[in-house]
Amino acid sequence: MAIEIEQSSSVGLSKIAVSDTHGEDSPYFAGWKAYDENPYDELKNPNGVIQMGLAENQVSFDLLEDYLEKHSESSTLRPRSSGISSFRENALFQDYHGLLTFRKAMASFMERIRGGRAKFDPERVVLTAGATAANELLTFILADPGDALLVPTPYYPGFDRDLRWRTGVNIVPVHCDSSNNFQVTPKALEEAFDKATSMNVKVRGLLMTNPSNPLGASIQRSVLEEILDFVTRKNIHLVSDEIYSGSVFSSSEFISIAEILEARNCKDAERVHIVYSLSKDLGLPGFRIGTIYSYNDKVVTTARRMSSFSLISSQTQHLLSSMLLDTEFTDIYIKTNRERLRKRYEMIIGGLKKAGIECLKGNAGLFCWMNLSPLLKNNSTREGELELWDSFLHEVKLNISPGSSCHCSEPGWFRVCFANMSEQTLDIALNRISTFMEKRKN
Repeated sequence: MAIEIEQSSSVGLSKIAVSDTHGEDSPYFAGWKAYDENPYDELKNPNGVIQMGLAENQVSFDLLEDYLEKHSESSTLRPRSSGISSFRENALFQDYHGLLTFRKAMASFMERIRGGRAKFDPERVVLTAGATAANELLTFILADPGDALLVPTPYYPGFDRDLRWRTGVNIVPVHCDSSNNFQVTPKALEEAFDKATSMNVKVRGLLMTNPSNPLGASIQRSVLEEILDFVTRKNIHLVSDEIYSGSVFSSSEFISIAEILEARNCKDAERVHIVYSLSKDLGLPGFRIGTIYSYNDKVVTTARRMSSFSLISSQTQHLLSSMLLDTEFTDIYIKTNRERLRKRYEMIIGGLKKAGIECLKGNAGLFCWMNLSPLLKNNSTREGELELWDSFLHEVKLNISPGSSCHCSEPGWFRVCFANMSEQTLDIALNRISTFMEKRKN
């Protein structure tokens, strides 16, 4: 039986505890709550809410499960030549630098996922409990409370929590628009920087997602060149959040900032820091595996000291080391995963087009960015967009993310995820959308 405790308003809490900068009052998180309260199930709850707001990769679980079954973690119980089992070694305290074998495995996989066009030194790999911890840790290192990071819009709603809540650092949006498919431009970067400066806010860095989140399109090489020139000219840092790199449909379409730096003989590399995780590429968000790869020695040293607050389980590191180093498996996985994502992407784009909905052209990611602005008619505002979102959530029973929750300045754009469900469930979701659109037309 639960213990009832009378709550007293006289008990004070910290500023962080009572702050609303966690951003979880956003429609993005409200949609998750609606799904949690009434989740779709093909047999038990066929009229429930289908989760299309979660960028999760479940299309290749069978490959991962098959590998792990054939390479059981029970092998960790076997004694090594030293006479001590690796289980005992993993069960005891580990240096917060992480297992060297795992850092080597991560560096190797990061190279393969980028088509071998960039090299990564295991000594510069810092392990964190997911990309969330990596982004916050870098924010702590690069900026002081009251300083700011530039972030192009639309951006992942969780950044409002990850970058601001505990650090006290501000986010200055770099507003992009649909005229060029929401690609960031030098003009937009300059305007955002100047706006922050006019408010006496010190800009310490620019956070870019590659592919641009949530657009599902890789950033072009020329754009990355301009971005690197911009941060060099402004003497600020660049955080390249490349957590979707393994989800691109063709490795040649994805350009890592590491490639640009190597082509420049690592000139100005000390201001560049890459965030990477296995959450999207391997569909393992629950394993909490993230990395920071920095070309700045001081950042690497500081990040390792701070990573003790967000360690990855040694057992998890041990379990995945051999899998990531198995080039035969990783090559098959990367190829198969891309083929399946492409098929799923074509399925949702085709279904939406059939329903009369246009989307931005994508070549990466686990979602598409669809344009429902024609449905807003005479109420082309944020309020009109949220009314439409509410209809999708409670009438159509689909949790999709409104553009305003991603700080999109143009009402009517929505992010829709397609890789976190079966093809059968996706087909049902598309049928629901088609029925809704037909009703609107009539």
